[in-house]
Amino acid sequence: MRKIFYLPCALLLVLTACALNIQAQCAPGQSGDYLATSNSAAVLAPTSPAMQGVVASLANLPEADTLIYINSQRIINEVVPRFLPAKNVEEMRKGFEEAKKNAGIDPAGVEFVVIAIRFKKPTASLNFQPPEFMVVSGGNFSAESLMTLARMASQGKLRDEKYGDKTMGLMTIDPLVKEAEKNPFLKGFTEVGLVTLNANTIAAGSPGYLRAAIDAGSGKDRISAATLNSLVRDPNALISMAGTPWHSFAKSFGMLGTEANARAPRCETTMGDFYAALTMDATNFMIRGAMNADNPDTAKIMTNLFAGFLNQATSSIPDPAAQALLKGLALTAEGDEVLLRADVPQQLIIDFIQKQMKPKEATPEMTATPPPPRKTVTRRRSRRRG
Repeated sequence: MRKIFYLPCALLLVLTACALNIQAQCAPGQSGDYLATSNSAAVLAPTSPAMQGVVASLANLPEADTLIYINSQRIINEVVPRFLPAKNVEEMRKGFEEAKKNAGIDPAGVEFVVIAIRFKKPTASLNFQPPEFMVVSGGNFSAESLMTLARMASQGKLRDEKYGDKTMGLMTIDPLVKEAEKNPFLKGFTEVGLVTLNANTIAAGSPGYLRAAIDAGSGKDRISAATLNSLVRDPNALISMAGTPWHSFAKSFGMLGTEANARAPRCETTMGDFYAALTMDATNFMIRGAMNADNPDTAKIMTNLFAGFLNQATSSIPDPAAQALLKGLALTAEGDEVLLRADVPQQLIIDFIQKQMKPKEATPEMTATPPPPRKTVTRRRSRRRG
């Protein structure tokens, strides 16, 4: 059964690996504006009722520096059946039915998964703080039932903490506590939490970020419209990403002040903000992205630089299928932007997955050839005449 659940997860990782692109701009303005106004990828209105529900749920999240959106239902219902044998798909669905029957949770009812990351300002002692993370999932399931299952699975290690009108479940990761004594950087990862944000949405991750999610549910410091529009600008995306790498760097290294000392930034910049999406049609996966480089000259320089790295990576990979995937990526400079475009045939992915799933042939054991039998030499003894 573990192999059945591994297959769609492996496919999801393959698709996610194809969906990364960076875009940047340095100009005065409000962080995140470029993502919503880029000429290369206009914001599309989420017209379907299902997508409108997803957007409504995401609008209640706290601000994030990087977001990854996964349309799990489309991947399970449309992508997986195209890439896995019918037998494996049927076994996967039977596994879902068993989970629904035994635990009351249907994995096929998960409508979306969002991974959120936010960076923190340095402490008063000017120490770098690791980023906080949170995984949010919503859909046609009972968040309270999942919370109950988590408590049972933790075997009493999940302790309750009241925050606002919610009760979080917190767990200390003992092995990391010991490692954090040697490496203070790990201190921020020694504790994780779990909380139900509403009847059909549950979140897990850093306790501080979960508290911010609870506050956002009450209307405090919610995610900006620009960031959200960037993430869901293409409602047909299987996977999409949005973020502000340069802003995250500036925040983490004190350029925007510290937790104890606020500092007005000298340049409110959207440099490093990115968006990428993976979509599909009947025969191909399509990867689209754009990178604002401030001016045409910089756009051409960065295009040449990225193309050089891409060619080097392609030539260093021995797998022909992986080489074909990288060769399908096209980088071009148009005006102030570096554009990324790729159409990957689905058959190429199918062949790659089938190759990985194919059982390895057993290597025949080498048996030593026995030495030829030793000939017995009969010696004739001569008698001495007396």
